[in-house]
Amino acid sequence: MRQAVTWKSRRPKLSKPVVAVMIPTYNEKENVGRLILEIEQLKLPQLQLVVVDDDSPDGTGELLDVLAKTRAHVHVIHRRQERGRGTAGLAGFKYALAQGADYIVEMDADFSHHPRYLPELIKAAAEADVVVGSRFVRDGKDLDRGWLRHWVTVLANFYIRKILKIASVRDCTSGYRLFRREVLEAVNMDNTVSLGPSIVQELLYKAHLLGFRMREIPIVFVDRRKGESTFSWNIMLQSLLMTLILKFLFSRLRRVEIHDPGTRVGK
Repeated sequence: MRQAVTWKSRRPKLSKPVVAVMIPTYNEKENVGRLILEIEQLKLPQLQLVVVDDDSPDGTGELLDVLAKTRAHVHVIHRRQERGRGTAGLAGFKYALAQGADYIVEMDADFSHHPRYLPELIKAAAEADVVVGSRFVRDGKDLDRGWLRHWVTVLANFYIRKILKIASVRDCTSGYRLFRREVLEAVNMDNTVSLGPSIVQELLYKAHLLGFRMREIPIVFVDRRKGESTFSWNIMLQSLLMTLILKFLFSRLRRVEIHDPGTRVGK
C-alpha cells in the first residue's frame, strides 16, 4: 500500500516564535485601524501584522499606509489587479513565510474574530500544527446572525466533515486559524484549486491528509457591526460544491503528487 510521508516529526519546540497575524481586507476602513490597535495592546512578543488589501475603494489601503509609517511591524500588501478572499489569503501567507514567521494566524478585520483569542491560539500551537478558533466546541458560540444563517453553517460543517472525513475539527469553515510554518510549506500553496472562501476547506483538508495535528479552541463569533459582509448564498453553494471537487482531486491515490510533487513514498 502506498503511504504518504507525514510531517509530524518536523514540529519543533519554539520558546519565542515569530507570530505573523495575516488580515485580508476589502472596504474595512471602519474596522482595521481599531483592530490593529487592539492587537498591539496584547503585547505579543515578536508580533508581525500582514494586511492584504484588495484595492479597497473606501480608503482602507491609504489608512493602512499611514499606520505602517510609524509601525515597523505592520506590513501592507496592495493588490491592484487580483481580488478575492482566497488568493488574498495565499498572498499574505507567502509574505509571512518569506519574513520568517514561525506561526501564521489568519483572521478577519471586522471583529467577528476578536483579537482577545490570539494568546490562546498561540498557546495551543505548542501542542498542535493547526489551531482553529471554533464556534462549535464547548464554550464556543455563534451570535447575532439569525437562526437561518446559524443552522446553514452548522449543516455545512456537518457536510464538509463527513465528505472530507475530518473528525478532529468541528468548525471547518472557520477563518480564524493558526498554522505552523511547516504546514503552509507542506501543502504546496502554488497548487491550490480554490480561489474564493473555500480555500479555508482546501488548506484544512490538505493538512489533514498530510497528518498534521489539529486542535480547536472555543471562540465567540459575533457578526460584523460595521461595514458590509461579502457573504452570499452563491458563495456558500460554491463552497459546498468545492468540497466534492477537493474530495475528488485530493484522493488517496493522488494526494502526494498534488500536495508535494517532490515527496517520495514508500510501499
